[in-house]
Amino acid sequence: MSTSTLVQQPHARQSRRALVAGSVGNFIEWYEFAIFGSLAAVVSANFFTTAGASDFEALVKTYASFAIGFFFRPIGAWIFGRIGDRIGRRPTLIIVLLLMTAATTLIGVLPNYATLGIAAPLLLTLVRILQGLSAGGEFGGAVSLMTEFAPTGKRGFYGSWQSFTVALGLLGGAGVTALLSSVMSAQDLAAWGWRVPFLLALPLGLTALYLRLKLEETPNFRRTHTAGHTPTPVAARPSKAETAKAILLGIGRLMGWSAAGYTFLVVLPTYLQTSLHATFQAAIIATVLSNAGFAAAIIPAGILSDRWGRRPVMLTGAILIAILALPLMKLLQHPETPAWMMGAAVFIAGAAVGLLAGPGPAMLSEMFPTTVRYTGLGLAYSLANAVFSGSAGLIITALIASTGNKDVPGYYAMATCVVSVFALATLRGAAHKKALRD
Repeated sequence: MSTSTLVQQPHARQSRRALVAGSVGNFIEWYEFAIFGSLAAVVSANFFTTAGASDFEALVKTYASFAIGFFFRPIGAWIFGRIGDRIGRRPTLIIVLLLMTAATTLIGVLPNYATLGIAAPLLLTLVRILQGLSAGGEFGGAVSLMTEFAPTGKRGFYGSWQSFTVALGLLGGAGVTALLSSVMSAQDLAAWGWRVPFLLALPLGLTALYLRLKLEETPNFRRTHTAGHTPTPVAARPSKAETAKAILLGIGRLMGWSAAGYTFLVVLPTYLQTSLHATFQAAIIATVLSNAGFAAAIIPAGILSDRWGRRPVMLTGAILIAILALPLMKLLQHPETPAWMMGAAVFIAGAAVGLLAGPGPAMLSEMFPTTVRYTGLGLAYSLANAVFSGSAGLIITALIASTGNKDVPGYYAMATCVVSVFALATLRGAAHKKALRD
C-alpha cells in the first residue's frame, strides 16, 4: 500500500482519538460559558460592585464583560485560523487549549474588587477577551480535525459531536454550579466557593492537552503541505473573494441555527419570567426540556445527513422552526395550555434546532478547501454566532419593550430561519459522499 493511500485512509484508532480530542476542548469552552452565566450574580458582587453602584448596575457590567468575550470570537477565528491553515491543526489546537485553560483558571484566582480595586474588573475583562479569542480558534480547528480524520461516510456523525459537546458542556457547567450551591452555604459560595468551578478547568484542560499531544496531524493537511508549510501545486489557495463569498454563504446557512438556538435554548427562561410572568421553576423546566430536545436530535441528525445529505436534514430543521415558531409563542402565552403540551412544544423546538446543529459542522467543512478550511469555517461560525446569538437577547428584549409584542422571539427565529432556508437550498450534489477538497 502506498504512502498516499495511508494518508487518505486514517486508522480507526486515529479517527476515534481525533473525535475525542476535538470534542473535549469544545466541552471546556461551553462548560465555562455555563458556569460564568450561572454565577453572574456572584461574579458581579465580587468584581463590579463599587461604592454607590446598585446590584443591577453591577450585573449589567458583568454581562457586558460576558458579551465582550463573545464578540472577540471572530478575531480569534481569524488569527488562529490563519495559523492553523499554515502550520497545522494539531499545534494550533494545542495553543488554543492552553490559552483557554489558563484564562478560565485565572478567573478562579483573580483578586476581587475589595482587594485590588478598579484593576480587578479590568483584569477580569481582559481574561474574558482571552477566552473569546481562544473560543474563536477552537471551533474551526476542532471541526477541521474531526472531519478530516472522519472515516468515509461518517463526516456528519463525527462533526455532530462538536455540536453535541455544546449540550454536554452546558449541562456540566450547570451541574457543577447546582452541586456547589446545594452543599455550600450562600455565604461560602459568595466568598470563595464560586472559584471552584473555574479552577476545575485546570484538570480538565490538562486531560485535553494529554489527548491532543498524542494526536497526529490530519491526513488532509499532510497531503497538501510539504516541509516548510508550503502548499503543494495541487492545493492552490482559493482567491480571497472566493473565500469571502463562501464565508458569507456559510453565515446565511448558519444564522437560523444561531438565532433560533440562542432564542429557544438560552433566552427562553428570561422571556418566560419577564414577559409571561412564569415562575422560576417553570422557566427552568422549559429550558431543560428544550435543551434535552436539542441534545437528543444532534447525533441522529448528523448520522442521517451522512445517508441522505446535509441539505434535506438541515432544510427540515429550518422549515420546521419557520413554521412552528409563532404557534409555539401562542401556545406558551395561552394561560390554559396544559403543562405537558408546553413541555412537548419546547422539546420539539429544541429538536428542530438540533437538526441544524447536527449536520452543520460537516456542511461547513465541505464548503472550504484544506488550505483555508480552519479559517473559513471558523469565521462563518463565529460571525454568525456573534451577530445572531450574541445580539439575540438584546434585540428580543428591546423589541418587546418598545412594541409590547410578546411574539418577538418567534418572529426573530422565524425570520432568520427563512433566510437560512434559501441559503441551504443552494446546497447541491453529494458532497457528503465525496472526499473533502484539498
